Amino acid sequence: MTAQDSATLPTAVAPRHSPAPGTALAALGVASFSLSFPATAWSLTGFGPWTSTGLRGALAGVLAALYLLAAAAPLPKRRQWPGLLAVSAGCVLGFPLLTTLALRTSSTAHSAVVIGVLPLATAVVAALRTGRRPSRAFWAAALAGAAAVLAFTLLQSHGRPTLADLYLFVGVVICAAGYAEGGRLSRDMPGAQVIAWAVVAALPVTVLTAAFGLATEPVRLGAKALAGLAYIAAVSQFGGFVLWYRGMAGIGVPRASQLQLAQPLLTLVWSVLLLGEHLPAAAPVTAVVVLVCIAVTQRVRA
Repeated sequence: MTAQDSATLPTAVAPRHSPAPGTALAALGVASFSLSFPATAWSLTGFGPWTSTGLRGALAGVLAALYLLAAAAPLPKRRQWPGLLAVSAGCVLGFPLLTTLALRTSSTAHSAVVIGVLPLATAVVAALRTGRRPSRAFWAAALAGAAAVLAFTLLQSHGRPTLADLYLFVGVVICAAGYAEGGRLSRDMPGAQVIAWAVVAALPVTVLTAAFGLATEPVRLGAKALAGLAYIAAVSQFGGFVLWYRGMAGIGVPRASQLQLAQPLLTLVWSVLLLGEHLPAAAPVTAVVVLVCIAVTQRVRA
């Protein structure tokens, strides 16, 4: 073996880093989020929108506090708090409330598809926040996926956006900021601690929201209402984010965000199976387009 061969051997045999674990975690997070709208619809059978949102955050805050105590998690550094508060505002307070208000008048299926622009919004916010610039092929695939989802939305609403759509689109913007900040922070601290501290930081607001809701909205306890509330508190507001932020830390915010293009389609399936809603005829075509776009975003430079 020559000296030249010896010099090149480490490069030749060095294993390449595989993004598979991060992709799998992010995909599991998407799968868990896909049940959030049906679960929220179930919670609304027994609780008002303010009560549901407040109890969701308050119960998740209790779980998060117990986790932080069990893990003996250190307090976040001062420089981390602005990002954590952005996660709180977007993912713990704003997005849950706005989507819950939308679901009072909009079907789960329609609302889920409107949220399909969230992946593109998250990628844009992440690029602006970090200065990282994905490739043109990535942006082309992300735009195509978002366009397919928007076309599907307008087709379902006959080209007339509603007040519920306005709630959802505002929710998308603030949730995208929360996702991007959480993904960025997850490179600096464990993903579970990111969402845990964000949920705990929001506790004063979520407790007050729950108290306001319970004082002003009727409560009709039932199995569906309680099951829906338990899911959105334990999974949608905490457990799913643990997977999601860990996945983002592994494969990056832009690439992970595009996996969420599949979320509206999964939610459509759940809305048919769990809520008895009608599956639109255009859904299978949209699904194929979206899955192709996801495949492209996972293979090109992000």
